[in-house]
Amino acid sequence: MKKLFKITGVVLGLLSIGLLIFGWFSNEPLPEGKSGPEADALARTMLKAMNYDKYKNTRFLEWSYQGGTHQYKWDKAMGKVEVKWSDYTVDLDLNETSKSIAFENSTALPPKENRDIVNVAWEYFNNDSFWLVAPFKVFDEGVQRSLVELEDGSDGLLVTYTTGGTTPGDSYLWKLQPNGFPYSFKMWVKIIPIGGLEATWDDWQIMESGTFLPKSHKLGPITLEVGNPKAYN
Repeated sequence: MKKLFKITGVVLGLLSIGLLIFGWFSNEPLPEGKSGPEADALARTMLKAMNYDKYKNTRFLEWSYQGGTHQYKWDKAMGKVEVKWSDYTVDLDLNETSKSIAFENSTALPPKENRDIVNVAWEYFNNDSFWLVAPFKVFDEGVQRSLVELEDGSDGLLVTYTTGGTTPGDSYLWKLQPNGFPYSFKMWVKIIPIGGLEATWDDWQIMESGTFLPKSHKLGPITLEVGNPKAYN
């Protein structure tokens, strides 16, 4: 299963090269930004626009990804996630992954297979949850924030993840509406061989808990669906 995950990453990389060749995107260098209080203030403006307090107080998040093949129920208060795909279910402990338990067809796996499948679930969760809640992570530990002047003269928020997750070092340039609400970001990430690939963040819905969550993202001709997102207490 780990091999299948890596193949998926290779396919994404090849797909991005195809988008570059056919002119959907151009390869861009990572812009230089200015860190400091102004960058932090812009990040706080974005969080306020998105009802961050409501997100912070939300206990449960549910969604699916990859056309529904990855399914999640995340208990933020307990730091645990139920991850389902194919014949596997993983009770993923985000605080102590060694305590996570993996099942195949409801049967607990032996130790070595358990570790392998738990690692796959961890990678799936890191990727798929990012496409759900990335704007809320701008003050996570190890995150660097800086201001970048965009072509239209407005300020963008460049966020670099120096630690955590499965791909530290990835950077994202958020583009914001005048009120601070995000509508897209550009990516400089290890898994994609071209820089500046842009994805939309403009298909939002307000959830039961009062926070906003996205339904989909577009990368050129590609649509990434976030299936049936829910947020509640």
